[in-house]
Amino acid sequence: MRDRVELKKYYSSRAFLKNFVYDGNDLGVECNEDKTTFRLWSPEAEGVILNLYHAGNGEKAYRQIPMEAKEKGVWSWETDEELHGVYYDYLISRDGEKVLTADPYAKACGVNGLRSMAVNLKKTDPEGWEKEQSPEEGEERIVYELHVKEFSWDKSGGFPEEYRGKYKAFTCKHTTLNNDGIHPTGLDYLKELGVTHIQIMPMYDYGSVDEDGDDTEFNWGYDPVNYNVPEGSYATDAKHGEVRIKEMKEMIQSIHEAGFGVIMDVVYNHTYSLDSWLQKTLPWYFYRVFPDGTISNGSACGNDVASERAMCGKYILDSVLYWAKEYHIDGFRFDLMGLLDVDLMNRIRKEFDLQYGKGKKIIYGEPWAATKTAVEGRKKLAKKNNIGLLDENVGAFCDSTRDGIKGSALKPKKAGFINGAQKKEDEMLASVMAWCANPYQARGWKNVKAPSQIVTYVSAHDNHTLWDKLKETVPEEECMRLNKMAAAVYMTCQGTLFFLSGEEFARTKDGLDNTFNAPISLNCLKWEQAWQNHELVHYYQGLIALRKKISGLCDKSEDSDKKITDIWKEKQIVGFTVNNDEGCLWSQVKVIYNASKKAFLCDLDGNWELLCDGNDSWCFEKEIHVDGQVEVSAQSVVILGRK
Repeated sequence: MRDRVELKKYYSSRAFLKNFVYDGNDLGVECNEDKTTFRLWSPEAEGVILNLYHAGNGEKAYRQIPMEAKEKGVWSWETDEELHGVYYDYLISRDGEKVLTADPYAKACGVNGLRSMAVNLKKTDPEGWEKEQSPEEGEERIVYELHVKEFSWDKSGGFPEEYRGKYKAFTCKHTTLNNDGIHPTGLDYLKELGVTHIQIMPMYDYGSVDEDGDDTEFNWGYDPVNYNVPEGSYATDAKHGEVRIKEMKEMIQSIHEAGFGVIMDVVYNHTYSLDSWLQKTLPWYFYRVFPDGTISNGSACGNDVASERAMCGKYILDSVLYWAKEYHIDGFRFDLMGLLDVDLMNRIRKEFDLQYGKGKKIIYGEPWAATKTAVEGRKKLAKKNNIGLLDENVGAFCDSTRDGIKGSALKPKKAGFINGAQKKEDEMLASVMAWCANPYQARGWKNVKAPSQIVTYVSAHDNHTLWDKLKETVPEEECMRLNKMAAAVYMTCQGTLFFLSGEEFARTKDGLDNTFNAPISLNCLKWEQAWQNHELVHYYQGLIALRKKISGLCDKSEDSDKKITDIWKEKQIVGFTVNNDEGCLWSQVKVIYNASKKAFLCDLDGNWELLCDGNDSWCFEKEIHVDGQVEVSAQSVVILGRK
């Protein structure tokens, strides 16, 4: 039996590439009223038995069927029966051993994903699904990150008891705080907030929560098991494989009807464990290994997926295309995108553009990895230092903007521009122009093509919430003012805006910076807090509404940095002018950031309208005119407009 180093060399050989790279788009199970076809790619198998079951766990197979070897390492079996709802797995004979595995291409599964299920997908469509469409895009994309369970778990959200923490919670209309009929929660709340897209944390089938266990179990879900199947713990019934599919579709349908796009958080850089269906199907093909045999662990999760291998890259591409088509997903956030190769990310972008139109499907990810990875050949990885090699519509989370504004995400006590750090003015100006313009391009963000490549943010599910980070660096009485300032700064920067659910109401996780498996009672959104801190929510609402009216900031084109002029800086103070397109309410918008603890008087050239200050983000509705000078309060942002 060959070891993993020998296998690695074999998989890279011309013979393997010639004989076993399959380009068909039919792997997995195709099931309809006329027939059911099973196809498995397992080129080193000496034989494959298809096992059929009546249930997703327990009991023995009611039928065992030898599969037929086809071209390029594919094994197949077909019947004229519709086997919708029948569970299955494969028994592979290889090197004198027998290995039982589920289907890597499964579209449905039983409880905890241990058996795959044949599914006629048309039977899982909600009423009106064929005509269901994503909402029309508006002036700007503003992304709100949430977790299915966190969103509706808190009782104060007013969701039905049986739907708390489930996909179905998103289908509940007009929910209110403690059912008071006054204060919106759920999607109605998000509609009032003004965000345009909802990024949903992992909702594929993952392994870190027992789907048949206690409903209070919680995990973020960055532990993929079945990449093409919805997570069962969010369904009202995890034991019948079709239920989770229909309920996820119902969720997406409801989100679209409410006017939001849906972005799916996907994790193709590692699997939950090395005991995966990919590994069982073809050992060590789908994983990176160093020349000395050490298993690559750039993900810090125990393994790295070898995206550069032909059939692995195909698997990832097939998967995202499937989610986009079958579930009407509008975009994808790639976890640890820095472990995936540039060629694959550009290939995904190209396929989406061909099928849906240039830039219509959203793609962005984390342009970093935890540690070194054993990528093969000369493949470049989709890290921030390679952003110039990525398509202009492949975006990346900008940690430099994040840390520049409020301080290092990895060093809790380290402050940023708003909370007292010195000499951050150039970083702020670079952030304003989405790191596109010299001389403000910094090391690591050179060659950014356009703001479409930059995700501008200060908080996400990782690390401290914005509120908790501020509490680490300033007295608590300053946190509300600085939370407002942080939002006003990043919402006046170019790029795609993004923020963590609850950032707008001072969400806290009691100072914990990594709550991936902390109790749901800590992680859930506290809807009462949204109304206790409604002053802050109202400030975010105004900033979002104002942002959509400033075309020069919404511009994602390669030349958008030219719309930022009259740049100046003083100690802890930054100013600039945004030049807008014709038809905008204001031909110019002037922005001043004052991070100092003293008020600042800014000289003005003529008459301006006050659009926003440190206390009120809705000034643009009140026709407040200023002439000659404007006072910018300590630790605040002022935005002015001129017609």
